[in-house]
Amino acid sequence: MPFRLFGASSRSTASAGPAFGAAFNRLAWSNLFAQSAEQVSLAAAPLVAVFALDASARDIGLLQTAQTLPFLLLSIPLGVWADRHSRRTLMTVAEALRVAALLAVLALVYTHALSLPLLMVLGFLGATGTVAYGVAAPALVPWLVAREQLAAANGRVELARSVAYSAGPALGGLLVEWIGAGWAYSVAAGLSALAVALLARLREPPRAASAHRHFMLELREGARFVASDALLRPMLATAVFFNVGFFTLQAVYVPYAVHRLGLGASAVGVTLGAYGVGMVCGALAAPTVARALAFGRMLVIGPLCGLAASLVMVATLVVPSFLLATLSFFLLGVGPILWVVGSTTLRQAITPGGMMARVSAINATATQGARPLGALLGAAISAHFGMDACLVAAAAAFAVQAAIIVVSPAARLLGVPEAAAV
Repeated sequence: MPFRLFGASSRSTASAGPAFGAAFNRLAWSNLFAQSAEQVSLAAAPLVAVFALDASARDIGLLQTAQTLPFLLLSIPLGVWADRHSRRTLMTVAEALRVAALLAVLALVYTHALSLPLLMVLGFLGATGTVAYGVAAPALVPWLVAREQLAAANGRVELARSVAYSAGPALGGLLVEWIGAGWAYSVAAGLSALAVALLARLREPPRAASAHRHFMLELREGARFVASDALLRPMLATAVFFNVGFFTLQAVYVPYAVHRLGLGASAVGVTLGAYGVGMVCGALAAPTVARALAFGRMLVIGPLCGLAASLVMVATLVVPSFLLATLSFFLLGVGPILWVVGSTTLRQAITPGGMMARVSAINATATQGARPLGALLGAAISAHFGMDACLVAAAAAFAVQAAIIVVSPAARLLGVPEAAAV
């Protein structure tokens, strides 16, 4: 494909902070509330499982698997649906399902009927909202902003997500420890309901009707596009190994932090919240980094920070430390957020609009679908070899993803490439 670059005028326009329309602003705010709801509930779930249901490291790994399995099972069907129908409607319905799941957990908590299997099932249903955002929002953004605004718009969306990732885990941990799990799920349900209200008022631009073909034909078309592109292939592989490593670590982190690092619920929430703080810092620094570095160099920063973070966490095996664990999660946020902004912008720039949701869905299935695989790997390794081995296995996966992107042609891009002829 031709690696033609945007002109300097496009970069200067994006860096100047362009104004966005009401539709995009509603999407960004709904994303903030939905991601905040997700993070509060994701922080509360393993804490409730450990402290109220006496869950083991293996149980937490299975819980993480259930909460991430929708990415593997639903991303592609929802992506094909989003290319055929309203993306706003898909996100609204899926987010409303999250509200219902959170309210169900809340009711079970107050009636003392909550069990680990029920928590897994409701976590699976709640994650549907995140899957819908993952495939539909990146496909909707190019219809709401001008092409030269894509990088800035993605940065705005990721900044909102970063705020959620920084505040959500800490808030979830504090609510569980101070006033109980019920309040954590109440707050999450309220935030999710706000997201539904904003999405319901979002005006989606009309798209030309396209002929509906067989599901597998449309899926193969999107998969063929990704597989044949010299830039998208290594980007996909890098993200897969990153998520395998991250969720191998996540599968055992809460019991590891409680039993090996000696942390309480609020301290665990703070360490997890450092991930979001890093994301906020990375998102705020993204415009400066984009101006200072070639586009390909910006893409490399995230995977290298992920590798550094995994090595810092391995160091806690020798020096158990709240500060080292906090630093590890900070690094997991500060660098990879640059990756998310850059990789999303790259996909949007080179993918035809008619298959944008399918390509996003394929990316979500392969990358976020790697999350339950990583969680299962963490559960299996911890069951047979202990929690320490999980940290080492996670570091190995992070090493692989860093090597893939460093040697790829994407790392040598000077700027955002234009769309190839298709």
